[in-house]
Amino acid sequence: MAGGSWLQSLWGDKEDDKNPFVDLRKRIDSLFEDFDQGLPALAGSFAVRSNVSETDSEVCMTADLPGVEQKDIDVSVTDNRITIKGEKRSEKEEKKEDKGREFHRIERSAGSFQRTMTLPFKIDAETVKADFKNGVLTVTIPKPAGAVAETKKIEVK
Repeated sequence: MAGGSWLQSLWGDKEDDKNPFVDLRKRIDSLFEDFDQGLPALAGSFAVRSNVSETDSEVCMTADLPGVEQKDIDVSVTDNRITIKGEKRSEKEEKKEDKGREFHRIERSAGSFQRTMTLPFKIDAETVKADFKNGVLTVTIPKPAGAVAETKKIEVK
């Protein structure tokens, strides 16, 4: 195709509002721009990084919750599911000086989060312990005696 590639003409010029691909291109461009700032601003939520470990007597779940306050965390148990949810508050600040050429911009993402884990046994809510320290939530779930006895190792050949 003379004067440009077929992909460029299909994708469209950013100024061409009649082309249906222009809106798609703007959305994709926006997605990549927001990615550098963190996707939470886009979705109103953020991913909770967590680890799950296990011993013969308990399951332990740790979740990284930087910038979240203890009062904004909720841990609940329903049958064999444990749910961690909460909210991170937003903080935006912009400062500007024209003559001293000093510009500052501080942004922090905000949103809600929820993480649910299903276990192969009924959870006794009275025995679950949750501890929040230095932005890390640690939830310890003791296994009932029956769950430990039912576990059998299978030999891999």
